[in-house]
Amino acid sequence: MILVDEIHNISLMTRHGAEASDTLKHFSERIPATFAYAGIDVESGSLLSGTRGDPIAARFTSMATHPFPYNTEWKALVAQTEANLVLHEHARGTLTRLDRFIHTRTGDMIGTLSHQIRGAAVDAVLGRTEKIDKAGLPAVDLDIASRRKRPDAGR
Repeated sequence: MILVDEIHNISLMTRHGAEASDTLKHFSERIPATFAYAGIDVESGSLLSGTRGDPIAARFTSMATHPFPYNTEWKALVAQTEANLVLHEHARGTLTRLDRFIHTRTGDMIGTLSHQIRGAAVDAVLGRTEKIDKAGLPAVDLDIASRRKRPDAGR
């Protein structure tokens, strides 16, 4: 399987974008693998339309993604994120117990979860507490995209 992320950054209007598109098309025709491309709002962009884009669009089907539901996978994701923390005073299990709060706060988005935990960890190091707790999570300004979806999510 070959995964290509950020496909929305390829613009067929530029020479480099057209070359990248041609290379991906070439690979998909010659490499015996399943290709999965990920990007934001790809179907309405220029990558899959026009003389160069139509052949690309003819080779793939679209699969919409949705926010991550609150379930065992979300809980495991939070637990693994917490396990990767290197904070000397952090009590393991703190974030796991807050997984529903974190799910609501991050709008179910994995990127926002990463931003939230990373920001709280930086604050913990700079504040010399070396731990993350519930009080520290709202102190982190969330990413712009999550604030657009939920204006109250910034703090």
